[in-house]
Amino acid sequence: MKFEKFALLIVVGLVLGAGAIAQAEDSKIGFVDAQQVVATVDAGNQAQEELERKAREAQGRLSPLIEQLETLQKELQAKQFVMSKDAVQAKQLDLAELRNRIESQSQEEKSKLEIDQQRLLGPLQEKFVEVVRELGRENGYSAIFFSDAPGLVYRREALDVTEQVIKTFNARD
Repeated sequence: MKFEKFALLIVVGLVLGAGAIAQAEDSKIGFVDAQQVVATVDAGNQAQEELERKAREAQGRLSPLIEQLETLQKELQAKQFVMSKDAVQAKQLDLAELRNRIESQSQEEKSKLEIDQQRLLGPLQEKFVEVVRELGRENGYSAIFFSDAPGLVYRREALDVTEQVIKTFNARD
């Protein structure tokens, strides 16, 4: 997910920047589950609901074309032995054209959903980063990592700051 890559870059930057400072003082480390935050905070729920609604609408626009394709395929299968070669070929061309239309519209709908996802989740990502930074500064953390960070094999549950991030995030709305 683009959000995870973006946030990972920010965390790595924070870690590198805090690395020199952390050597001079006691290190306090936390972990946050970004997916849980986005799924739990009020703004994340609203964004997810809107994305699901838009996905259902997109499916609704594609369904008639898919049904039309299935009908044409059944018709061709049922009548292909009694139709002339030219008629069969014409039906096959109609099917190919309809498949192309479905594929094209499907790709267009996917692109629209990706744009909507960026529009809806972009502000959430920015706010997430602000909240994590604020929480880190105010509570003396040297670093806060994603709980599903690559290479992370073990972490103590006591180091999890996800609930604090969720509370702070919702308090800002």
